[in-house]
Amino acid sequence: MTKKQAIKLFEEKKVRTVWDDEQEKWYFSIVDVCGVLTDSPNPRNYWKVLKHRLVKEGNETVTNCNQLKLLAEDGKMRLTDVADTEQLFRLIQSIPSPKAEPFKLWMAQVASQRIDQMQDPEKSIDQAIVDYKRLGYSDAWINQRIKSIEVRKELTDEWQRTGVHEGLEYASLTDIITREWSGFTTKQYKHFKGLKKESLRDNMTNLEIALNILAEASATELSKQRNPKGYRQQTRVAQEGGSVAKAARNQLESKLGRTVISPARASDYLLPNNEEEDK
Repeated sequence: MTKKQAIKLFEEKKVRTVWDDEQEKWYFSIVDVCGVLTDSPNPRNYWKVLKHRLVKEGNETVTNCNQLKLLAEDGKMRLTDVADTEQLFRLIQSIPSPKAEPFKLWMAQVASQRIDQMQDPEKSIDQAIVDYKRLGYSDAWINQRIKSIEVRKELTDEWQRTGVHEGLEYASLTDIITREWSGFTTKQYKHFKGLKKESLRDNMTNLEIALNILAEASATELSKQRNPKGYRQQTRVAQEGGSVAKAARNQLESKLGRTVISPARASDYLLPNNEEEDK
């Protein structure tokens, strides 16, 4: 079973979601939905009280709700009550809100978009481009980022083919590649940029993304040529892939006379008119 987490936006408010490939359905964080519909300063408490009332009433929808680990505000993965689309439609009926009907339409659109994207993967890329533009990223940065997603997917497909297990082993190999070319593990790199739960790749400069692409693409090609078996053999390939980007970085920095590893975050280099658009 493969579950992919995503952040969806309803009226600029975040709703944590999980797509379950096996069941082919979305799960939505109930706490986030309560926050969107009620504008409560404490949606967690709102859901706690509502859940208790519904349980006392014998509401089967609450009984059948699942819990999944979602990224919390403190950056940790925590068990969170979630509901699929059908369950959420029923729960919304218990939440008096003028936003209920618009939210139901939004949920239907989310489900429909996912089905369309499964049938036509290019739509996923198109949606990503729209989302990045809305956030204020430049066209040049977006092109690099989309390419990095493609390269990353090819690398993880290669890891899967050679017997690497998703999860900790993927994370460890990623750390090896990143540390080799940048001098930082992923965690150290995020700390250097002052990031917490934000995506590191979404906060890289064009040069940083380019070097990361080179490192991961190199690791992919080396793996295809050497056909390593399992995690241990892939660690050597990951290191050598990262070293290719490290050599390119060293050569560029010698020409520039400065480091290309930047503490800059996305908010530092978005389109200059982004603030005006938000007013």
